[in-house]
Amino acid sequence: MNNVETVYRKMIEYYRGDPHQIQHFVKVHSYSRLIGLSEGLDRETQITLEMAALVHDVGIKAGMEKYGRGNGKIQEELGPAIAEKMLTELGVDKERVERISYLVGHHHTYTGVEGQDYRILLEADFLVNLHEEQTPMEEIRRAYDDIFRTETGRKICRTMFDF
Repeated sequence: MNNVETVYRKMIEYYRGDPHQIQHFVKVHSYSRLIGLSEGLDRETQITLEMAALVHDVGIKAGMEKYGRGNGKIQEELGPAIAEKMLTELGVDKERVERISYLVGHHHTYTGVEGQDYRILLEADFLVNLHEEQTPMEEIRRAYDDIFRTETGRKICRTMFDF
């Protein structure tokens, strides 16, 4: 199964009653999709990226239940197993599940980025987080210099924050 829409619906159900989390992954997916298509990803990598964008924060819920918080490290710790179980139950190909689990387990790790899917997921998540967290302009510019590498992601960031 390589149906992004099925994963989308599953994640809305997973975060039932938590509109903030639903809105967050919807926005990250939207930017991931746009950046991936604009950067010319091949079809299979695009599907993997979009699925990863939908489930990237799946560990927050478990982190809140287990530790009372869902920060980036907790997401990377708990998210991969949850994503793997969910995607496997939905019939996603084993190889794709492994890559998505890796991305979920590293989406707050900004060094050693390997693959356009990983790079684009970071950029899309940053675009959303910079706005949601009302990040000061100085920090936005630092993130732009340190994180953004794709032409599309850089242009969206500059345009969104008008610099």
